[in-house]
Amino acid sequence: MLSANSRAGGLTAHVTGTGPSIVFLHSLLSDRGSLEPMVALLADDFRLVLLDLPGFGGSPRCPGGLDGLADRIADAVRAFCPGETPLLFGNGYGSFVALATALRHPETVGSLFLAGCGAAFTEEGRGAFRFMASKAEEAGLQAIADTAMRRLFPDHMAGAVPEILAERRAAFIATDPEVFKEACGLLATLDLRAAAQDLAVPLFTCAGAYDEATPPAMAEALAALAPDGTFQLIEDCAHAPTLQAPRVVARLLRDFAGALALGAPTAPASA
Repeated sequence: MLSANSRAGGLTAHVTGTGPSIVFLHSLLSDRGSLEPMVALLADDFRLVLLDLPGFGGSPRCPGGLDGLADRIADAVRAFCPGETPLLFGNGYGSFVALATALRHPETVGSLFLAGCGAAFTEEGRGAFRFMASKAEEAGLQAIADTAMRRLFPDHMAGAVPEILAERRAAFIATDPEVFKEACGLLATLDLRAAAQDLAVPLFTCAGAYDEATPPAMAEALAALAPDGTFQLIEDCAHAPTLQAPRVVARLLRDFAGALALGAPTAPASA
């Protein structure tokens, strides 16, 4: 995994590339390593800031729930991208933190690209987070590692990428259990549906057709709530599009960023 080479605003990150900045926030079921396929695809044209979310990598834990996380990310964006309002990319847990940041600190964010996202979970989804938090507290993250990996890679995809799956499993088990439990509790009660209707920045949402952790209907509903929202389904992909469909994600990011630069409507490209 690419090492963290920068620290700013209280968070660590790997920073590389040249051009307008894109700040990346990773999933709860993974870490910054799940974002690294984007480097080779985008670093020639964008400055990439791959953050370690609070409690991951060298970034310390952050109090204050979702608001506290949004404040910490906004501080980091200001510090890593002075004079810019960058595109903020989030996957899974990172997408909810990115959305909260844009809602709470709209002056720090130019646009949002969220993969595996939404504004609120169903009761079934909330129950899954409560179950994982309970099992993690009883027996540690090792006890739910198989469940977590199935949420990243469904069975029909997992067999084709054993090395990636093993790497992601090791990263998940290494997560601070307290950070994981706090995040599960946050996601089990999250509801940003009303706030999303006042989102002040352009929003692009996407989801893998096989995403069971954040089903595509959640991303589509979020895009419909936002004043300037677009949704794109990604075929043959689950909860980790930067690992499962990195070239598609890179193309969609380029198209979205290019349309914003030209002032064009942010209509979806075909994935």
